[in-house]
Amino acid sequence: MCSRTRLCTLLVLALLVLLAAASVCVGTFPLSLGQICTLLGGGLRDTMEARVFFTLRLPRTGAAVLAGLALGAAGGVYQTIFRNPLASPDLTGVAGGASLGAAAAIVLGAGSAVQIMGGAFVCGMASLAAVLALVRAARADRTATYVLAGILVSALAEAGVMLLKTLADPERELAAIEYWTMGSLSAITLAKLTVMAPPVLVGLVLVLLFRRQVALLSLGEESARASGLEPGRWRVLLLALTTLMVAAVVSVAGVISFVGLIAPHIAYRLLRRRGGAFLPLCALVAADLMLAADLLARSAGQGAELPLSIFTVLFAAPVLAALLVGGRGQEDAA
Repeated sequence: MCSRTRLCTLLVLALLVLLAAASVCVGTFPLSLGQICTLLGGGLRDTMEARVFFTLRLPRTGAAVLAGLALGAAGGVYQTIFRNPLASPDLTGVAGGASLGAAAAIVLGAGSAVQIMGGAFVCGMASLAAVLALVRAARADRTATYVLAGILVSALAEAGVMLLKTLADPERELAAIEYWTMGSLSAITLAKLTVMAPPVLVGLVLVLLFRRQVALLSLGEESARASGLEPGRWRVLLLALTTLMVAAVVSVAGVISFVGLIAPHIAYRLLRRRGGAFLPLCALVAADLMLAADLLARSAGQGAELPLSIFTVLFAAPVLAALLVGGRGQEDAA
């Protein structure tokens, strides 16, 4: 690991630790670092501090980190294998499909958060199946085919969500659908975290293990085949893994905009290359973004929580402006 890579990784990790510490302390019921150390040491049992920390703050902080890791790694994979600096987890239609599933569950009268999560997860995975079916029907296993199929599935899912909004009860269901499509960690519990964690961790570990294959796919079809790689199979596998991660996040936290898009650009600006530690750094940068957005979401509303996507869009604006101004070099590297 070169000195630049090591320095960037340490800085991003240090920021992650600081943001995580702030995340478990900040809220309507503030906790001090001293109290948290006491709680972790086994003290203050059966107190309000223990309930707030173990049932609210710790699961929420863990969910923010896991969501960021998943979205960042997925964004890095998409932008690398599709060689497109604007590729994001929405490319496969999974975010749109998961939103459609959640909206359908709400309109159909889902009685629990688990049912809403189930609807989001099933429709998210169905979106990937639809993309793969379209690619197979087109008989053109090329990067552009996957992109167009993803756009088509996302558009259809968005149309479905709009239809469900017109059918929803304006007083209850419509507000729930709107809030879901903007993303939030306010309803995270330990039970929801345990549902999200396994698919995210399994997908993340496998994606990082397959970093070499991701890099080879970025060289193009012919170069990948010359290196002994079957582009179609590996692209499907990597899309399935990233879809699994993104669907797990969306099923719990809703749609979180732009994190998977801008984290790879920040990681590239730090490393100035897309090999080596690029994917792990994408994941860590996105985790920092998620923690920062969640801190602002619960503290900027003066008692009322704001949706996460408000702040992730604000984070994305300067990154996309920088990409627009100096985009030629970035596109050449993509």
